[in-house]
Amino acid sequence: MKNIVWLAFLLVIVSCPAWAALGQYEGSISLDKQALKSEDQVRAFPAYKVHQLTTTHGVTVREYVSAQGLVFGVSWGGRFMPDLHQLLGNYVNNVQSASASETHIRHLRGITIKTSDFVFTNFGHMQSWAGSAYVPSMIPANVTAEVVR
Repeated sequence: MKNIVWLAFLLVIVSCPAWAALGQYEGSISLDKQALKSEDQVRAFPAYKVHQLTTTHGVTVREYVSAQGLVFGVSWGGRFMPDLHQLLGNYVNNVQSASASETHIRHLRGITIKTSDFVFTNFGHMQSWAGSAYVPSMIPANVTAEVVR
């Protein structure tokens, strides 16, 4: 039994994303910077910070970090669609498993998914993509979801 618990723990650790993703800690944003081969510009606001990563391929990713150091939102825009597994971490499962019972709106060139604690929007066409995702329960007090853009 002890070996099974240890093996399960090891599998969880190995399968966890190694980058800053929605719901993860700020310290790992440096790994995003390396993965995206980008520069990191940080803007500080009273209740949160924004890390803006810009690639040489024309993609900008913003990661919104609470005062507690957790990424509560991400947004992207540019010529290419970024790796959603990298940006959303475990929350990518919410996108993949969105059901008709959830508010799941398809637009002409995009999609919006709203669940009780996850909001995802993505719009685009060839060489022009934009989107965002956030966890409403993680947004700092006195901050609105509109900052995630």
